[in-house]
Amino acid sequence: MNRIVTLAAGALALGVLAGGASAQTVTATAPGGKIGVIEVQKIVQESAIGKESLARVQKVQQAKQEDLQKRQKELRDMEQKIQDQGKALSEDAMEKLQKDYQAKALDLKRFQDDAQRELEESQRKELGELEKRIMPVINEVAREQGYALVFNKFNSGLLFADDKTVDLTEAVITKFNSQIAAPAAPAAAKPAAPAAAKPATTATPAAPKK
Repeated sequence: MNRIVTLAAGALALGVLAGGASAQTVTATAPGGKIGVIEVQKIVQESAIGKESLARVQKVQQAKQEDLQKRQKELRDMEQKIQDQGKALSEDAMEKLQKDYQAKALDLKRFQDDAQRELEESQRKELGELEKRIMPVINEVAREQGYALVFNKFNSGLLFADDKTVDLTEAVITKFNSQIAAPAAPAAAKPAAPAAAKPATTATPAAPKK
């Protein structure tokens, strides 16, 4: 039986920035034309948001894998029953058992196809969200540090880079994580209004004695 394709961190990273970002250009305001590279797979694996995305994809994958293994065991058990009881069963009973086996085998194939599509859809969804959130950070880091070009390190076709080319991966991960972790600024506490002063109590004069 074909197994559900395993989606590792590297597979999830392959699609990030794929839409034209295999050689992504970042316009820098600072002159100098410095060139940098980033390692997308590392960002996916080590950034807080990337880890969450991987965990969600792996959760879907694990559930499908467990269901697949259960279905495969049921099919193996039925196959073993046919082998063990084949001679003892009547022709009609054997025919029914074989039809049930074929139906279950077909259901397993359909399940595998559906599970693969669901995994790929989950992957595409996570990749899209990651790209939306990563790209602004890459642009921000590049502009802050004066880079004119930033390439995806392993998917850009780049074969050589001299010492002037700097890997910006760690800087992107740091800024990415800090932006996510930064708590919203708490509203300034208003000073407590001073308690209204109570008027001094005026003693009531005693009534004159008659």
